[in-house]
Amino acid sequence: MSVIKFTPGTQPRTTRQVRIGHVLVGGSAPIVVQSMTNTDTADIASTVKQVAELYQAGSELVRVTVNTLEAAKAVPVIREKLSAQGIDVPLIGDFHFNGHKLLTQVPECAQALGKLRINPGNVGRGDKRDEQFGTLIEIACKYDKPVRIGVNWGSLDQELAARMMDENAKSSEPADAKDIMFKAMIASALQSAKRAEELGLPGDHIILSCKMSGVQDLIAVYRDLASQSNYALHLGLTEAGMGSKGIVASTAALAVLLQEGIGNTIRVSLTPEPGESRTKEVIVAQEILQTMGLRAFTPMVTACPGCGRTTSTVFQELALKIQTWLRGQMPGWRGVYPGVEDMKVAVMGCVVNGPGESKHANIGISLPGTGEVPVAPVYVDGKKTVTLKGDRIAEEFQVIVNDYVQRTYGTGKS
Repeated sequence: MSVIKFTPGTQPRTTRQVRIGHVLVGGSAPIVVQSMTNTDTADIASTVKQVAELYQAGSELVRVTVNTLEAAKAVPVIREKLSAQGIDVPLIGDFHFNGHKLLTQVPECAQALGKLRINPGNVGRGDKRDEQFGTLIEIACKYDKPVRIGVNWGSLDQELAARMMDENAKSSEPADAKDIMFKAMIASALQSAKRAEELGLPGDHIILSCKMSGVQDLIAVYRDLASQSNYALHLGLTEAGMGSKGIVASTAALAVLLQEGIGNTIRVSLTPEPGESRTKEVIVAQEILQTMGLRAFTPMVTACPGCGRTTSTVFQELALKIQTWLRGQMPGWRGVYPGVEDMKVAVMGCVVNGPGESKHANIGISLPGTGEVPVAPVYVDGKKTVTLKGDRIAEEFQVIVNDYVQRTYGTGKS
């Protein structure tokens, strides 16, 4: 098996670059994190609140469902309210079945959106499909909006799939049915993109996706799609799942493709657990990119897993508190302390690896393990600076981190 040579930041991605509002996708632009609301878009207050939360978590594009006339009418109001809060995140309209009608009836919706997302399998049937697809593209051209042509495994164009299956059955050496379905997905995306360009939509206004729910299926389809086109590509499992399963599946699929230079935007489609914030999908997407060395979003905390030498939970609690605190600071820090997202913090639990890991981080603390002297040495840029002890180690360490950020990344840094 050949080993893929890869240098983060120099991967051979598409040369086509798409502008979505102020966000650039493709070409040499960084890989963009997307998310999607699960509110009723017609509920303006709830949708504005959730978009704002996703934006504050770091989502650079946010998709909203536009499935009713009320939802279409709400989009311009949502855009206005977000802008009034200083939130300039582009909104993507997700259209299925009736998008051509909604955008015709409410042109203000198209104007307010940063991008349209249409599914070739849900545009229409027969002659109506071509007409309704054409209407959507004409609207995109009129308002100079990019389009994501998003093919989904669960809503594939059945007419195209049936035709390709019939052709395969007549072949002297028919291929596996699953392979034909994969080819049908890619054909649906590429044929739709070609038709969109014939209707006047520039190639640099088109993003493609072919989403699957299986990890190996997604990898196979995107490898093939990337080899056949130069459009910007959006990656994501269409239904990743809940909890650790969804995180693991998304990471397994996206990491392989990103490592091969495939993909320009990503979404981690997690099913939220009851009471869980929608923002978790944004955090997971960011952490995939950051742990791969492709982007930096927030200072990362290195922490040991714990063992028999660390029966105390103090280092676990401190690691969680510091990671949560750092992420919470980022909305305010991002514009004030450039480069702070690259900072590395270590919270270690005993003397075995604690001092070494702490020295390799920008700031590190080595907490005492079982039977060790109850003190915690702190290392700043590899040098021991202070030893903390007592009941306020967490608060004192947080002050040290905050002072380091201001001193190192602030305008008055040395």
